[in-house]
Amino acid sequence: MSSWKDFLVSASTDVETQFDRLKTRLFGRLDAEKPYRIIYYRGFGSPSEVFLKGRVLRQRDLSTPSDRDTFWQNLLATYQRFGSDEVEGVTVRVEAFGLAHTTITDKEGYFEVTINPPNDLPAGRVWFPVRYSLEGVLQPDTKETSENQSVVKDGYLMISPPFSQFGIISDIDDTVLVTDATNLLQTARLTFLGNAYTRLPFAGIAAFYRALQSGPVTTLFNPIYYVSSSPWNLYDLLVDFFRIQGIPKGPIFLRDFSISPTFLLPEGHHVHKLAMIRKVLDVNPQLPFVLIGDSGQQDPEIYTQIVRENPGRIRAIYIRDVSEDRRDETVRALIQTTEAYHVPMLLVSDTVAAAEHAASLGLIDPDTIPEIRADRRADTTGQA
Repeated sequence: MSSWKDFLVSASTDVETQFDRLKTRLFGRLDAEKPYRIIYYRGFGSPSEVFLKGRVLRQRDLSTPSDRDTFWQNLLATYQRFGSDEVEGVTVRVEAFGLAHTTITDKEGYFEVTINPPNDLPAGRVWFPVRYSLEGVLQPDTKETSENQSVVKDGYLMISPPFSQFGIISDIDDTVLVTDATNLLQTARLTFLGNAYTRLPFAGIAAFYRALQSGPVTTLFNPIYYVSSSPWNLYDLLVDFFRIQGIPKGPIFLRDFSISPTFLLPEGHHVHKLAMIRKVLDVNPQLPFVLIGDSGQQDPEIYTQIVRENPGRIRAIYIRDVSEDRRDETVRALIQTTEAYHVPMLLVSDTVAAAEHAASLGLIDPDTIPEIRADRRADTTGQA
């Protein structure tokens, strides 16, 4: 079994290398005219440590999505997302909390930096500004150095406040966003031929997540983290989708897209999500967590493993039932496993069922249930 997988990985790596070389030869001259872009991914951390990640690309600006975009406009936007050119070996300057840090992009254009915030952070603040810039790099059409011609991007990072009662870790595909991830052709159609306006949320999800973020007392702030096996190339689409649908913002963890069988194999999905969830738990050792996913892939298995590894840290698990009946038997067996650790895992048909249970545990304000029901009705009517 391992031999054919090793062969596929080796072969696909060679294909990807050859493809990159061919693209460089064919489009190198045109690519030289593309502007530099810094893509920042929302940073996250604790009062003691913050993690920042981003990417430097040669890419023209994507047009702002609209609900009137045509098939061809959506297809062009997808081509731009996946056809961008990574910039290796450039120095990125990161300014946060009044201090500057530098890091260098890797061969895929990604950069990462870990910083230590000051001890006197404002008590009630959650989001903090951060500025990214490229050192010694100007846009290709400039001939003179000036402030306006430098490559700069402003962003934000999130630090969980000390008054949070719990955190939330949520899957995206078929949990927040209707994707039909078990159907590759349908997933591809929705991903490549749609935009942030044409993608549909699961009914009531925005109101439910707002209730979880507020907790039982609306003056609280419970941090939400989104973990998906989708490629980083879709980051801007997801940010726009969350904004349009009124879903609370939070750090989003995706993974690098590659021409590789490991990207599609379940093992790759499992390893990536497990690593990201562990990272979030490590950053917030003081917080218990609520986990939300779906039955279509491996969320129940991954979350059960997290429960085993972190006794007492998980308050509840909500699994949206999107799979066929034959999958339910496996999920029910995992439910029995988590119950042995005193962690309720619910297989729910809709958002309201999860919200009602969350209210019974004191995770959300019961007065938000009518709003969640109304949000579900509105979403259902809009999708009809």
